[in-house]
Amino acid sequence: MRESEGVRRHRTDPDEVFQEMLQAARELLAVRTPLDAELMVSDMIGAWWGKRVKGGDVEQVLGEGLVDYAAKAGTPASLTLLICLAYLGTARQGAKAEGAALAMMESGVARPGWADRVGAVKPTGCFVSRDAYGDQDTVICTFGYRWTDPAAGGVTPDARNQDRHALVLVVDYNMSGMARDAWVSSQVDKLLEQARAEAAGNPMLLFEEIEPQQARALLDSAMRATREPKTPPPVSDSYSAFHAFARSRLKALPPGRKRPAPLYVEAPYSRERRAMLAAEFLASDAAEHLSDPSAASRCADHIIDYGCEHDFSRPMRISPTKCETFLLDWLPRKVMLSTAEQEAMPHVLSAWVRFAAGRTGLPEPGLRETLDAVWEATGKFPTAYRDPTSFGLDRPLLERLLPDGDLSALARRVFAFPFLQGVHGGVDLDGLDPADEGDRRTLLRIDHVGEIDEEHLAWHEEIAGRLWDGDPPQLWEAAQRLLDLGHDRHDVLHVLIEIVERIGGDPEELAAALDDIADIPDEF
Repeated sequence: MRESEGVRRHRTDPDEVFQEMLQAARELLAVRTPLDAELMVSDMIGAWWGKRVKGGDVEQVLGEGLVDYAAKAGTPASLTLLICLAYLGTARQGAKAEGAALAMMESGVARPGWADRVGAVKPTGCFVSRDAYGDQDTVICTFGYRWTDPAAGGVTPDARNQDRHALVLVVDYNMSGMARDAWVSSQVDKLLEQARAEAAGNPMLLFEEIEPQQARALLDSAMRATREPKTPPPVSDSYSAFHAFARSRLKALPPGRKRPAPLYVEAPYSRERRAMLAAEFLASDAAEHLSDPSAASRCADHIIDYGCEHDFSRPMRISPTKCETFLLDWLPRKVMLSTAEQEAMPHVLSAWVRFAAGRTGLPEPGLRETLDAVWEATGKFPTAYRDPTSFGLDRPLLERLLPDGDLSALARRVFAFPFLQGVHGGVDLDGLDPADEGDRRTLLRIDHVGEIDEEHLAWHEEIAGRLWDGDPPQLWEAAQRLLDLGHDRHDVLHVLIEIVERIGGDPEELAAALDDIADIPDEF
């Protein structure tokens, strides 16, 4: 069902969207099973998943708005849609839809015979297919509908095996453990047989059954991770269509167990343990050919920190994708490397791959593929990693701006503190540290000499401190949008101050207000 494509275009009148969706809902009266209906409605409301609308949360503006619109329509199609939304919607949507549907049924509005079975499912098995790299889990949860058999004395799983189906979600650990793909298959036996066959005799794959409680914990965590990014997450084209269906099916799995740990997870690494691991690596046979021990040591620290902080405390996990992401994406964005470290890093990473493979028992084919990937990435690394000194910034200045080595902070910190060099009013700016509270105030006084009172200076300190820390990320994102429109830096800062001062300490409300800023209001 793709009648809801019009919803995917940005429309200004929600009633136009709702009218189109109710017209599409007429198809629900023609389907023969609750599974077909649930998938159709999941696809329909998936049209707005991950989108943003003016006036509030999209699930409230469009989701709850659709419930209200359908309740007013009072037709068999709108009742059928409400029955599905009572199961597939958010908690608020579901409660509203259920109440509206009950009222319509009491008034005599007709509904399909299968409507009572919407969402009446029972899990029949849960499985996970894992690659030996630990890159991703493919989780398969199978379900069967319940049905009422008077002879059996009540509601039972469908013994006739009708409408048995499998929900499949892919959890990507190179993307913060988010669910990045989802689909549904009615060929359950064929799907499971194929998964077992692919894993049989393949050292790079593992297929096993897991408890339903474990599957729920794993997938709840993965779907939360997919919701967290403020920008549209990198999911498959089909994910939005199955999101509501998957969210609702997970509620049929019993809660109460911890998620199965990703491969190679160990206890959290303290600073001391990280240092010990780096020392073990540097003393190993894998690292004996590294010619610059000092640079190799600092590179090893970055590799270990990346695995601990961005890969579920797994510094020993290696894979082609993880190594490429580390070398060509994370390092160029996040870490300021010296010239010696830039030259050493690809070689240290190759040595680390050999060291880690020996410790984790990665099969030989996986080791070869990972080393090949590092070799290919090595040729691209000099282009991917742009030394910030090549932009005309000298290293002492960079070290003042980036004492934490976080390259991603450079632009926002330069924006916050434009005067960092030279002499002004007898003050040697080169000797001031923008990370120090006293020096920071001096720098801001020079930036606003003769035009600012103490209270307003305090607010500039607040904004500068937030920009320095990147707290919240939406602050710098909003500033960039306004700068891209050609607005003056000081005007942008004053808009940010007004928002932070007005919102106060609620971080979620502040993030939402900053997200909504598209231009500077006329009064500024």
